[in-house]
Amino acid sequence: MWLPAACPLLLLLGALRHGSAQLVFSTVDFVERDACNTTVILPCHVVNLKEHESNIFVSWKKQGRVLFSFNGAEQRIYRHETVPSANLLSQQDLSKGIASLKLKSSEAEDGNYSCEVTELNREGETKVDLRTVTVGSCGEEKAPTPGNKCGRQFDFVESVVISVLLFLIVVIYWAQLGVIALKCETVHKNKAYVAVGCAIFTVLAVIAVVLFVQGGNITISKVGLGFVVLPAVILMVLQYYIFKIVLVDVTRTGYVLMCLQIFGFIIAFVGFALCISACRSQLLSVVIAGLAVMAVEDLLALFYMYTSCSRMKDHQTPRKAVEEPLNALKTETESTAEMSYG
Repeated sequence: MWLPAACPLLLLLGALRHGSAQLVFSTVDFVERDACNTTVILPCHVVNLKEHESNIFVSWKKQGRVLFSFNGAEQRIYRHETVPSANLLSQQDLSKGIASLKLKSSEAEDGNYSCEVTELNREGETKVDLRTVTVGSCGEEKAPTPGNKCGRQFDFVESVVISVLLFLIVVIYWAQLGVIALKCETVHKNKAYVAVGCAIFTVLAVIAVVLFVQGGNITISKVGLGFVVLPAVILMVLQYYIFKIVLVDVTRTGYVLMCLQIFGFIIAFVGFALCISACRSQLLSVVIAGLAVMAVEDLLALFYMYTSCSRMKDHQTPRKAVEEPLNALKTETESTAEMSYG
């Protein structure tokens, strides 16, 4: 009669015995990474591990393929050739149940990974999903697909400010060309060279804004920022050409203005280099500062061009007034000499 009453107790003991043969894991369903992450840590934490690491065997797999394994008894590590950087997060903490895997982000593919831990006669397995995400401008996390319009590497407002500064610089250079055409007595060929330089930079500026502001693809945005900053070298060459060829000479003021422009370009270039190397760019303000310095220099150069060309034109008028009577007197003298000779 006692056997039926003892059956539930035996079943409970059997269940407890069966449970004691299983390792229990702290479950983490997924891990997310973005462009900022240079390394990835796949969590694996056993909560009821009891033995020393010499009695522990760890194996990490992806789609049934062993990527990494650690044999505590032999102190031997195996790494698949596709993940040469893979290693335990902390071998010293393995006896505490921490069997997490650390590897380079470039070696870790998105997908489902499994962590298998064996401790003498007990074993267990947990799975974790690795995902790559970007934080979109619409405030939601999105997978980085080509059609994702939410992903934005650069702040939209700062991107607009940069675009406005760029076009302001373009307008100022065309204004300088207008001053040259209306105020300066220069050879048409020299004016054509300046016009060609302005046209080339204008085309590059339009391309830069189209690529930079669209924000749908991080790589394209960075290329667009490169088109904003790098072609500014054309402006420095163009400014020197204006001062040297159009105005014939470069004064001390001209050299000061050119140094200011070079200083602004250096600031913008440093900001560009920092932006493309940073995962989440908060450094567009440096690019904005550089472009602002260049815009101020261009305004000062425009005023300098206007005043210089006006002075040149004013100096040429009295000279012409003196030269005309002299030429008439010379012609009259030559005519009198010819008549006397005849």
